[in-house]
Amino acid sequence: MSQFSITVQPTNNENIVKFITNSFLTQAKSYEFSNIDQAKPSALAQELFYLPFVKTVYISQNFVAIEKFNIVDWPSVQDEVAKSIAEYLESGKKVITEEETSKKVPVTVYAESTPNPGVMKYVANKPLADGVFEFKTIEDAVEAPLAKALFSFPFVKEIFISANYVSVTKYNVVEWMEVSNDLRSFIRTFIEDGKDIFNDAFLQRKKEVTSTSTDKKTSITKEKNDASHTSIEQEIIDILDEYIKPAVASDGGHIAFDSYQEETKTVHVILQGACSGCPSATVTLKNGIETMLKEMMPGRVTTVEAVNG
Repeated sequence: MSQFSITVQPTNNENIVKFITNSFLTQAKSYEFSNIDQAKPSALAQELFYLPFVKTVYISQNFVAIEKFNIVDWPSVQDEVAKSIAEYLESGKKVITEEETSKKVPVTVYAESTPNPGVMKYVANKPLADGVFEFKTIEDAVEAPLAKALFSFPFVKEIFISANYVSVTKYNVVEWMEVSNDLRSFIRTFIEDGKDIFNDAFLQRKKEVTSTSTDKKTSITKEKNDASHTSIEQEIIDILDEYIKPAVASDGGHIAFDSYQEETKTVHVILQGACSGCPSATVTLKNGIETMLKEMMPGRVTTVEAVNG
């Protein structure tokens, strides 16, 4: 019986599919390879580049993501790719060589303003997290080295990490123009030095979380296809995933489904990152999310409310 299982997961980009494994592939580090020469540190990535449709290979934590050229459709090849990855892992060969893990990885980070004047988004050219992680205090960040380090800046109030970006919420004791460049340099150096974004034990525990509610310290939203959801709740989650979350993420934030009250036809959501405490959050909820859900689910949704602001 195979020790490794691979789950195929589509993404918002139709050319990119994630192959999620039941074990960790890297030590909380992420890698991106654009061709077979760049992939020398990873024999697995090199094997994948022998497939003519493979354009880019990403390896991060517990998944391999592959971007394809437009010469095939994923449904026709994804099962064979998943099988190839599983067979490689079964062989016991390393995914990333030790030599590469000790090298500095060139990293670029740029600062991007958000609709929330108290939040700045720092975007890296490397994946940082699989999921969404929110830290309200330094105590919450004990097992998240990057977030813990950022809390050493006295003006940092909250940290939100997801995908390839970090959103930082500040206290109103400084202006962004005074501190933004320092934060950007700090984050870039931290990533470039190969330091862990999260501790492995922390990631393993979070991987095992099955609740859809938000953890007090962090959250990894596991809403998709949860058996505990009703058909209406799952439809709401699907609409949020497809139409709302990508736009919210581009502004450094995240929105998670919390609950649905059938009696009042009210949807409750959780706002995180730049969305939390944002002056325009109410407008976004009412004119954007609420309007869309009412139009797409007529008679079943009348109100959308945030449980945290």
